[in-house]
Amino acid sequence: MLSEEEERTLNSIKIKSDNDPNNPEFPPKNPKFPATSTFKINVPGFSNVWFKDESENPTGTHKDRMAWEIVVTYRDILFSKKIDNIKKIPQMSIITSGTAGYTIQKWLREYGLPNLKCLVDFNLSQDVKNKLEEIGCEVFETDLSKKPFSWKEILEITDNESGVDITSSEALDPTTRYYDWLGYEIINNSPDYCFIPFGTGNLYENVLNVTKREITSVSGHDPRFSGSIDKLRKCNFIGATTNNPKTKADKLYSPHLPFVHFGEQWIKVYKHAAYCGKDSNVYVLKEKYLELAIKLGRDLGLNFEASGIAGMGMLLQMKENIPKDAKILIVSTGKTKYS
Repeated sequence: MLSEEEERTLNSIKIKSDNDPNNPEFPPKNPKFPATSTFKINVPGFSNVWFKDESENPTGTHKDRMAWEIVVTYRDILFSKKIDNIKKIPQMSIITSGTAGYTIQKWLREYGLPNLKCLVDFNLSQDVKNKLEEIGCEVFETDLSKKPFSWKEILEITDNESGVDITSSEALDPTTRYYDWLGYEIINNSPDYCFIPFGTGNLYENVLNVTKREITSVSGHDPRFSGSIDKLRKCNFIGATTNNPKTKADKLYSPHLPFVHFGEQWIKVYKHAAYCGKDSNVYVLKEKYLELAIKLGRDLGLNFEASGIAGMGMLLQMKENIPKDAKILIVSTGKTKYS
């Protein structure tokens, strides 16, 4: 049974539709599809480059979309309590370098939901730790470089053994649900090359899974899809990551990614089956090209942080191998707006 406050929270979480582009669910206070802009930019040496700007989201990054899905999950949990399936609303835990934890907590607080428990690395800046605590996160520190942590260990360290770990939970459908609307906003551009920052891997996997879904559909396309199947089969989806612990793209670096689905076998199947172009893969971004992208982004007046514009850095790194007239989409994951 729900308290009056929990009943109000349940009733406040409104979902307009699962996949109707004329009745979108995000952002919840001002739903629109696409939710953020895509516009043409001038990258020297190329004639057809487009920029997907996720900095327009409520807290400045694509993580807002993930955070909304966590709120939607809490709607289901509240309903479960209402019919007496559970007695208590659980707290959630997550490993975070700042953005995901801050964004999810901001949305949880807005809807009056339990505070988020954040597991961060000892070396995370004190300023970011303070931001997390100021917004209501419970912050726990450990050495994340030491080893990959299991979901049980994450819950134990965050004093949340009866709760849910967002970092690892397959039940939350991270590779098909967190960024499905964004996935359609991206593939509807029908690019020849699509550059995507790769941190946890969830965004890259979501985009490829949306692509696979449309290419393999035999019962009709999702109503959100308006792109070209022929173009999708040949589109090269390029993930940009880093193995440099001192990189400016700090949200893309992790010593361990135990819960990522992407791997050599995963992308090989996608390429063999023509779910994507033959050059699709995740590549390591060299810091000098990230620096060039940061300078170019500033010259163009774009709103971004280093991790968010890594895709542009990868375009510059691969410049000699990409046709100058190809349609190129750079996905910028944005810039966190800390209150």
